[in-house]
Amino acid sequence: MKPISLIRLLSVAAVSLGVQFAGNAENTDFAWVGAVIHPVSGPIVSNATLVARADGRIASINSQGPPAGTATVDLSGLHLYPGLIASATTLGLIEIDSVRATVDTTEVGEFLPEAQAWQAVNPDSEVIPVTRANGITHAEVVPAGASVAGHSSVICLAGWTTEQMVRQRLAALHVFWPSFGLDLAPKSVRGDGWKSIEDQVKERTKSLRELDNYFDEAEAYVRLSQVRGNEPGFQQTPAWEAMRPVLQGAVPVLVHADDAAQIRSAAEWLVRRKFRGAIVGGLDAARCAELLATNHIPVIYTREFALPPRDSDPYDVQYATPSRLQKSGVTVIFGDGQGSASFVRNLPYSAGQAVAFGLSAEEALKGLTLYPATLFGLQASLGTLEPGKQADLVATDGDILDPKTSVKRMWIAGREVDLSSRHTRLYDRYRQRPKP
Repeated sequence: MKPISLIRLLSVAAVSLGVQFAGNAENTDFAWVGAVIHPVSGPIVSNATLVARADGRIASINSQGPPAGTATVDLSGLHLYPGLIASATTLGLIEIDSVRATVDTTEVGEFLPEAQAWQAVNPDSEVIPVTRANGITHAEVVPAGASVAGHSSVICLAGWTTEQMVRQRLAALHVFWPSFGLDLAPKSVRGDGWKSIEDQVKERTKSLRELDNYFDEAEAYVRLSQVRGNEPGFQQTPAWEAMRPVLQGAVPVLVHADDAAQIRSAAEWLVRRKFRGAIVGGLDAARCAELLATNHIPVIYTREFALPPRDSDPYDVQYATPSRLQKSGVTVIFGDGQGSASFVRNLPYSAGQAVAFGLSAEEALKGLTLYPATLFGLQASLGTLEPGKQADLVATDGDILDPKTSVKRMWIAGREVDLSSRHTRLYDRYRQRPKP
């Protein structure tokens, strides 16, 4: 490993942090004036003033202007939104997909509830400033690679260390549901890897039974610990202890499932176990909309730009799925469907595509702000612009869901964030290249 100079190390960390205090030297209240404010929780307010306290919390939103003597930022002609929250991402866990040493999404094992994604986040990732520059201030980081992959975490996209960045260590437990698809290819095609349909069904049934048994054992451990937990001979088990907040309802269970049979099976399992949860993926979610709506199970939809799964499906089946779900009464949250941290920045455009195919703009914006904040238990501080909430602000020159819109400025907890990134640095560098 090559030695890194202190100056270089500090410069890399400074790019990742990118935070400057928005207020004045006296650390007083601060105001943003003249913008069209989109609170999300209420109607849009034109030519409004948002006042934040010195602690980075919103004090008020009004049309009368800031209190006398308050330091101000003029945002005339711009739109002001709450910071966006990206769900179901690998942000900070993957730097370059094709370089194995920069991929840290998976632990060894099949049942890993004690794994916490925030511990593997690289705070100096070049992908984080690129994502932040498109209006995203927070992201749910998800582990992968196992049936029970561990707990996702919500991180703030500004901070020197992972400890400074993490907002919710235990955001949700992630379960990857067994596939319900059957390989119908003959043995002559599959060779030694061929399995009969009966064997495939038996294998799926076994996986489901093992998953259910694992949760049964966790429940038994929690019950036992409540009776004998203080006895000298009782030994705590880290994996079972990690299941405790899930079984007590403090942490939701997010089940990754795509085809209709998977989603129905996963939804019925969540209901039977009385878990607070959601479906992640949701390729066929519209086919299960009634079941999901009846049981109040949200969908973190990641398949906006997936190909239609069947020859009989119309070209826009995935574009229209969020609208169909919302009209059926299902809460839709937008998540990263590209599987690569590099594409998380495009998440607002997934929501914008859904708007073009029937979803209301208000619901699309909530799917990037209020709904994920509520699911992860952060609604008291994130997701909307309201008094008492954190002043996470994004100033744009138009609709934040429109690809033509540019993010002009950003504040996290009242502190301005530098929007430069590797993209902007390379742009500036090559603009100055020698002309032939």
